[in-house]
Amino acid sequence: MLLFLISCFSFILLSKSLSLKNHLRMKSEWRLLSPWFWEGFSGFVVSWFHKGRLGISFHQLPTILSLKKKKKMGLGSNVHNAQEDKMALLDLPELALECILERLSPAGLCSMAGVCSSFRETCISDHLWEKHMKQKWGKVIGDAAYSDWQWHIASRKRPHLLGPSQQKRFLGSLTNIWPFSWFRPNFESRSSLHKKSDLPVDSIMSWYLSLETGKIWFPAQVYNRENGHAGFMLSCYDAKLIYDSQTDTFQARYSPHGRRTTEENISWDRLRIPPVDTPSHDLHISECLLDLKPGDHIEIQWRRNKEFPCGWWYGVVGHLESCDESKNHCCCQYADTVMLEFKQYPASSRWRKTMINRNDHREVGNEADGFYGGIRKLYKEEEISMWKRLWPNQVLE
Repeated sequence: MLLFLISCFSFILLSKSLSLKNHLRMKSEWRLLSPWFWEGFSGFVVSWFHKGRLGISFHQLPTILSLKKKKKMGLGSNVHNAQEDKMALLDLPELALECILERLSPAGLCSMAGVCSSFRETCISDHLWEKHMKQKWGKVIGDAAYSDWQWHIASRKRPHLLGPSQQKRFLGSLTNIWPFSWFRPNFESRSSLHKKSDLPVDSIMSWYLSLETGKIWFPAQVYNRENGHAGFMLSCYDAKLIYDSQTDTFQARYSPHGRRTTEENISWDRLRIPPVDTPSHDLHISECLLDLKPGDHIEIQWRRNKEFPCGWWYGVVGHLESCDESKNHCCCQYADTVMLEFKQYPASSRWRKTMINRNDHREVGNEADGFYGGIRKLYKEEEISMWKRLWPNQVLE
């Protein structure tokens, strides 16, 4: 009997020891699986990154870097009833991640691109930047500006035209401008220009940043050039423009009118995309002459002499002198000549009216009155409204 009791007692002690070890092992495993362990571990990782291992400033990152689900607390104090789920942004489905990134501003995309290589590859993609390009620059950037950008890209890809030192000046300058300070390319060697850390020169993001930081000039047209000089009221001229983000305005360089002219502090509402691709020294081929009738709104090329470039001037089609201006008896639409009126000038001004040949119009004029070129008929109400908004407060002399 004594031997039986000793055997049972030994078995009980051995079972207690084994169960205690199993309990401690299971408790240790549970700690690894608990959200508090991973919260502490993630805090360590963030602290490790914060010390500069990735070379970014985490206080600038968007708050969406992690998504927390609400705590699900059960009754009682048992750790099994308290759970907190945390999901990293990279764990989201691709479509959900795209929806989040599409709602970021350009500054937000720049910050996110500095987090890791996966975010960088996504945040510099063209489809995310096309929306921002269209929203901010769509009203002033046209085909001519795009062609200039393509030429700019080609020139940057030629080592003899743009070497590493010049690329360093361009890319290095971005580090001094928020929110582009995340971008710190390595210029230690020529090969470093082709590393993944460099922004692709032919990306839309690169184009956007080049415009935003005032690194490139682009072609557009300016209404009422030279700060509304009386000699240019209700006109629109070709210019090369550059953006100043500090003042949110533009600087323009106009084609020479005997002297090169510049203008600063040009607001967005004075700019437009060139409506036609005709160079300012060439005659625009008019395709609307047969359709012109009294009351139509038009733009016509005009220049002071043959050495100057043409600008586009606003006017309307008027009635011929032989017409009584009656709607029932007006035949001006079928006449060989067309009367153009510029009502910003008084009736006695030599600039008030001019006549052109409907069937065989070429550049006409003289050194005294200037030369009239091609004609555009305005069909869009927004174009007409723009000219009316620019109408001078008083009649010009």
